[in-house]
Amino acid sequence: MTEYFEVHHRDGAARVGELRLSEPVRTPALADDVVDDAGSQWPERRELPEGDPSRVTILPHRGFPSGTPEEVQEAFAPEYPELDAPSGVVVSRETATDFGSDVYVLSGAQGIVGHAEAFVETIVAVREAIPADSALYLPGVATPANVATLAYAGVDLVDTDRAVIRGTQGKYLTGDGEAFLEDLAELPCSCPACQQPAEQADREDCLEHNVNALQAELARVRERIRAGRLRDYLEGQARHEQWLTATFRRLDQQYAYLEQRTPIVRRAELTAASDDTLRRVEIQRFAERVTGRYRNRFDAPLVLVPCSARKPYSESRSHGRFHDAIQFRGHTVSMTSPIGVVPQELELTYPAQHYDSVVTGRWSATEIEFVADVLEAYLERNDYPRHIAHLPEDYLPIVERVEDRLGIDFEYTVAEHPTDADSLSNLASTLSGEPKYRKRERQHNTLRAIADYQFGEGAGDELFEDLHIESRYPKLRAHDADGEQLAALVPNYGTLSLTLAGAKRWLDSDVPTKRAAIDDFVPRGSVLAPGVVDADEDIRVGDEVVFEGPSAVSVGRAEMSGPEMAESTRGIASEVRHTETR
Repeated sequence: MTEYFEVHHRDGAARVGELRLSEPVRTPALADDVVDDAGSQWPERRELPEGDPSRVTILPHRGFPSGTPEEVQEAFAPEYPELDAPSGVVVSRETATDFGSDVYVLSGAQGIVGHAEAFVETIVAVREAIPADSALYLPGVATPANVATLAYAGVDLVDTDRAVIRGTQGKYLTGDGEAFLEDLAELPCSCPACQQPAEQADREDCLEHNVNALQAELARVRERIRAGRLRDYLEGQARHEQWLTATFRRLDQQYAYLEQRTPIVRRAELTAASDDTLRRVEIQRFAERVTGRYRNRFDAPLVLVPCSARKPYSESRSHGRFHDAIQFRGHTVSMTSPIGVVPQELELTYPAQHYDSVVTGRWSATEIEFVADVLEAYLERNDYPRHIAHLPEDYLPIVERVEDRLGIDFEYTVAEHPTDADSLSNLASTLSGEPKYRKRERQHNTLRAIADYQFGEGAGDELFEDLHIESRYPKLRAHDADGEQLAALVPNYGTLSLTLAGAKRWLDSDVPTKRAAIDDFVPRGSVLAPGVVDADEDIRVGDEVVFEGPSAVSVGRAEMSGPEMAESTRGIASEVRHTETR
């Protein structure tokens, strides 16, 4: 049972945690001053140490270098007794399992760092084999240039060993690589070790600088995790070493691993600065849900329009002009990179109103392929009586590709630019004769579409079979036929916030998602992980979750994923907004 480590912030597989020692340590952190190694059992049997509440004691162990045959590791794997103090155990990819420890030290880490495929496969395997609420320690590998990537993969503790060795070799480390000290005309750092001209610095100064630089990079990583911006940072920082770029691209291929650990909403803006952004979990998840959960409920022509710099799109000047021409006679769907396609009902939903992209006026081949694939999947799922493309010239290769694939004929309405008078007139005349859908239909379809996106296919009809809307968009409130409020739309994230009535209706529905079973207690303010008996595997950080137990029904926002809730012995599973005792 993990007792001395707790996670407080999550950003994909990266976490800011706390080693609960006599003096708490925020992770990702250096382990040098807080870890005691009880020693290897290869030369001789070691006695179990007493332990120290101010430090993590690594229990007597047998480490294995990379490449050791699995049968050898199994034959010589030590047994780890429990220690009534903060403790750690040494594991490999093959021997990693739940030993009930606070820290797991990966043996042979030096053999995988520098090799993207081996590194990613090992970290993912070990991280999934050990408890979610335990710290993973990679000794002897960290540098200022790679520690952000290590944290992004799920590493919590590192040490200064490699930075110190590099310093004794006269290598000066920075966040973008290394150089020999004697080759530097200036020291590009203002730490205490760099307060003299480069020609006067010696290897002792170089060593001290390397440690300072590693500490500074760890602080930067922790702040990026708290802000939900580590991936944005990594896409630029990791490009200084080829294996680091390969590593985060390999991690993107581990979609299930990262998706489970990635929040469904963030306060931070998503920066789309490269083709690598298209492979981010947030982008892939949105596309997956739009093409797999969303269902168009409007009996109206499809009108494809370009995105806008201002978010949400409906508040932009260009989309205001599109609206004046369409006049509720068509279903507006925006096309954009890196999101794909955004139906008007989901324009608030993260990350549709939370991204900013680099605008060059030209689409890359990767962008064209991705958006075309999403549009194709969307149109295969949703039938429209007509298809209208009100798009600028650079969008047309995408639409033409989908036309060829699906045999759909689009009506093109743009003369020179989507917002010029002739183009808007063409759009309006193309839709003349089409009936308008009413405000009530628009509001109802919006809430049902968001419910489908958030809770699963069919959720909108299950939750809102009898629906009455109050307030104005975007602050819509859903009530049942008797006037009882079921949910409210949260404009900042485009998600639904359930009331107790809505939560109980969800428990009675046929869509068994976003639910967790709790022990016999009444939640007050929060549900702690030890009180969770079981949880839906689809729950993600930020999800709306309904908790049900013998004594209470509660609803709140998840602070952990479902698997982490069910597995963890420490930490807040969810903040609770409403509770009703039974």
